[in-house]
Amino acid sequence: MNWPWVWITACLLGPAVVSGGKILVFPVDGSHWVNMKVIIEELHLRGHQVSVVRSSNSWYIKESSPFYTSVTLDMDSGFDEEFITMFVAQLLQIQREGKSFWTRFKLEMEQAQKASEMNEKTCKMLEMLFEDKDLVQSLRDAKYDLVLTDPAIPGGVILAHYLRLPLVFNVRWTSHGEGHFSIAPSPLSYVPMTGTELSDKMSFLERLFNVMIFGFTEFQIAQFIVPYYVGLIKKYLGPDVDYFSLFQAADLWLMRVDFVFEFPRPTMPNVIYMGGFQCKPAKPLPQHLEDFVQSSGEHGVILMSLGTLIGELPHDLADEIAAAFAKLPQKVIWRHKGDRPTTLGNNTLLVDWMPQNDLLGHPKIKLFVAHGGTNGVQEAIYHGVPILGLPLIFDQRDNLVRIEARGAGKIIDIFTMNEDIFFQGVQEVLNEPSYIMNMQRLSRLHRDQPMKPLDTALFWIEFVMRHKGAAHLRTESYKMPWYSYHSVDVMLILAGVVLIILGTFAALIRCLCSKLCLRTKDKYDLKKLK
Repeated sequence: MNWPWVWITACLLGPAVVSGGKILVFPVDGSHWVNMKVIIEELHLRGHQVSVVRSSNSWYIKESSPFYTSVTLDMDSGFDEEFITMFVAQLLQIQREGKSFWTRFKLEMEQAQKASEMNEKTCKMLEMLFEDKDLVQSLRDAKYDLVLTDPAIPGGVILAHYLRLPLVFNVRWTSHGEGHFSIAPSPLSYVPMTGTELSDKMSFLERLFNVMIFGFTEFQIAQFIVPYYVGLIKKYLGPDVDYFSLFQAADLWLMRVDFVFEFPRPTMPNVIYMGGFQCKPAKPLPQHLEDFVQSSGEHGVILMSLGTLIGELPHDLADEIAAAFAKLPQKVIWRHKGDRPTTLGNNTLLVDWMPQNDLLGHPKIKLFVAHGGTNGVQEAIYHGVPILGLPLIFDQRDNLVRIEARGAGKIIDIFTMNEDIFFQGVQEVLNEPSYIMNMQRLSRLHRDQPMKPLDTALFWIEFVMRHKGAAHLRTESYKMPWYSYHSVDVMLILAGVVLIILGTFAALIRCLCSKLCLRTKDKYDLKKLK
């Protein structure tokens, strides 16, 4: 008697089911790989075959995995552990010189220089890949359904167009900035540029500053990124293809953004939001961690982590933080690398690695001391744990500005702080109820969705596979010249028409006035003769 219902259910679910497809993944190493791996594992569980392109010197991306097969390139990716560790150390050293225009300029130039080195290595890697005819043929013969890539490095973007495959982004950052700026209208009057630390409510001077930063960013992109790819794109993709159009032609943008966290802004139909997709309910802790957490009693536990890229803090900063922790009644779990701080207290446990999501979900965690990386911020929102932010590099301060603007955390400048400043910051976030209340409110908003973010992401990946792309969601505006996109030609024509009408009207008035004056003069002369 139940068989008819089985068939009805199968028919209803049929369009949403994809038989095992083949997906080529071109990831970015480091913390970016952490969230890409979540999607890969879920795709594998759904029966899809996943191949991951990696370099032989990969940092986090292992060659062997039960979830994917590797396509290992015997080439330097430009994003290996040694390069990133040295880069981050240099950025930290520059920032410790103090806040000034010169420091900011040096910081920007250092980042631009390292971006140049990274893009140069990426270009060489792609050229070697394309010249390896056997490897390229094997990629073609595999008949992949789509390419899934993180466009923070454009290797996967260019490869997808070379192989003529549908393209899906796991994205927050592209190689030339925050993802929305590449695909969606971004009015600078209320959409802040990364690095400005502005909100969506700007004064005139802040809007002026925002526009200036936009101009400087465009200059950096034109000088330090695009030139490396012009020749490569022309050689392998054709003379009519430009760098930016490769990104804008992507079928789908799976954006690691949640508007509980991000400021409101315009978007596009092929941008799908999956902020917090890597978050999930906490699992039981390893016994040694559970014992330590439970030993905190009513005071609870503070969690501290500075993310994947920060190998270790300078010794003096680590000592200041450890000394402040030692004065607290709470227990502390600190993910720390390097030498043991000399001021470390008995209440602090140093670990090389920790199950961050599971710890944040534990009821005894009272505070998260974090650098402001996207993954950590979203996990804190998911579990409702307030943040004391110590931003160090890249977008971390901007992420924490958004948390602070919502009253769910506080920022401390790690380069000017001392033991007392850090201690007072910890005390404020722990003891002021508004921080926990605001963060828990964000948590409720984030969780109140019709579908889990990860399920949403997987649905749309399979959607692209079913329909061989998503061209109907993609705007073709990127093919328009700039003057057409901004309707400059239309405005000039309209202005010309208006000027012609006004000119004609003025000429008529002048003509009528001349005739009227002439007639008046004739009457006057006639009257004078009489």
